[in-house]
This record gives sequence, C-alpha cells and structure tokens, in this order.
Amino acid sequence: MKRRNVYIGMALIAITTAVVFTFIFLNQSKAVDTGLLNVLNPNGAPKYSHQLNGDFDKPLAKPMDVAATNSFTYVTDTNNKRVVAFDVGGNILFSFGEEGTKAGQFTFPYGISVDEKGRVFVADLYNGTISIHDEKGKFIEYFATKASKEKKISAPAGLRIINKKVYVTDIKSNKAFVFDMDGKLLLEIGKHGTKEGEFNAPNGITADNEGNIYVVDTGNQRVQIFNKAGKFLKIINGSNKGKGESIFVNPRGIGIDSRGIMYVVSNLTHMVYGFDKDGKKLFQFGGMGEANGEFYLPNGLFIDQQDNVFITDTTNIRVQVFK
Repeated sequence: MKRRNVYIGMALIAITTAVVFTFIFLNQSKAVDTGLLNVLNPNGAPKYSHQLNGDFDKPLAKPMDVAATNSFTYVTDTNNKRVVAFDVGGNILFSFGEEGTKAGQFTFPYGISVDEKGRVFVADLYNGTISIHDEKGKFIEYFATKASKEKKISAPAGLRIINKKVYVTDIKSNKAFVFDMDGKLLLEIGKHGTKEGEFNAPNGITADNEGNIYVVDTGNQRVQIFNKAGKFLKIINGSNKGKGESIFVNPRGIGIDSRGIMYVVSNLTHMVYGFDKDGKKLFQFGGMGEANGEFYLPNGLFIDQQDNVFITDTTNIRVQVFK
C-alpha cells in the first residue's frame, strides 16, 4: 500500500511538472509573438532577429536610412542613387530612382519616411529636395517647395512622419523643421552653435506621443529634446543630466519604442544605446564587427509599431532587424 502511494505521488509530481513547463513554454512563445517580453523585462535591449541584404547583381551600397510599413521596408541605397523596397520576408521587390537632379532622380538619397497613405518621402541631401513617391516608387511631387525656394531646406537629412506631421533636419542651415502634410511650415528650431537649442550638423529626428521633438545634434555629440512648441527641454548624451562627457561619437539615427525607450545610434563607436525618459542609459548593443548583431558604421534607425528595430549597417551593406 505504501509503495502504491509512492508511485501515485511520483506520477502526480511528473504530471504537475509537465503541466507547469507546458504553461511556461506556451506563455513565453505568446510573449515573443506579442511583445509581452518587454513587459517582463521593461528595460531590456532587443535581440537580433534577421537582416536585409541586396541582390548579387546589384548589392546595397551605403544604405543610410530605413522605414517600414506592413507591406514594404524601404531603404535609401545611397551610393546606388536609389531606394530599395523589400517585402516582409526580406526579399527585394523593386527599386526606384537613378542618379540625377530631375524629378524621380537622386544625388544623395538619405532620410526616408512613409505617411498614412503609403506615400514615400525621400530627403536628398545634395539635391536639397524632399520628393514624394507612391508606394511603388512613382514620383508624385516635391514636398515643402516654398521652404526649398526660400532656402530654408537646402540639405535635408533626417526625415520622419509622425502623427500627420513631417519632421526634418537640415545639416547646412543647422535647423530642425516641422511641417504639416501639405508642406506648410509649422515650426523652425535652432541655429548654428553649441549652446542649448543650437545645432552643429543635426541629423536624426523623431517625436514622441506628446509631440516632444528629439533632434540628434551630431556635431555636438548629443540629443536635444524640445516640447511641441519648440522650447528647449533637455540634453541627453549619456552623462548625468547631459552635463558631462558624451558617450556618443558621431550620433546619427534615433527612435522611440512603445515603452518610451529612446534608441540612439553612435556611428563611430558602432553601438546603439537605449535611454529612459529621464536620460538614464538602460542598455547598449552592437560593437564593431561583421557578425549578427555587430555593426560597422551604423547610421539610420527606425522602430515600427511592433517594436521591431531596423538599423542600417552601412559598411556591412545590410539592414539588421532586432526584436
């Protein structure tokens, strides 16, 4: 009788263990699919997922920026003077653009973003234009032509469309601009300098849900944050309150995930850093190399609605995706 009870007890333990492990496995799988691991690890860095590469006939050449929708991932293939579109499986579907200064042509395609209608906006740093294309790449028109004619926009670099506003940095004028979707200038921020609210070759730009504007002040090795009215709020550079030495060396791309974590690419250290809303560094990942998860002069950064992080790895001629 005692032996029988022992066997029954052992069987119950085995069954309970199996049920528990099955429950854990299923919930972890669900967490991976839905992003709930971010809740379990609220300050965690994303993990390498996969990469996007060019084709053998015409590989990518200095991919500078990236933007993704539910259908396409667009990459500015800068040295090839074109934009390349990938499908959700990472296959090249088509490309558009060629070298030149006419409509539909590029000299240095850089910042890229997509609006709610699927239109693709491309900032050409050397042509000094922002062009609008349909989702298949057909040229529609130029954006913010008045600002271009007035030489406010002369060397556009960073470009993001967020909540029906177009955010642009201009390296030559050392300013950041906010436009409505019709190209009307709503806000102009900055001038050349090193003080608060001043820029030296600003690059990446983004905005949070409250409308606060984040500008990567590349030459000054920092990120500056402004409220939606353009009032300076703070500096983030990895030091206490942004007052000390910066951890950035030539910072470029920037993005904010659903947790409110800000990602910044440090180009010359081949790293990506994550910060909380107060500017405290939470994590870093990357490092110089060719392996998965390593970079060689990373530049652009884009975060989609599922918190997938796309990073252009320029010298390794690829785009790496992290989840």
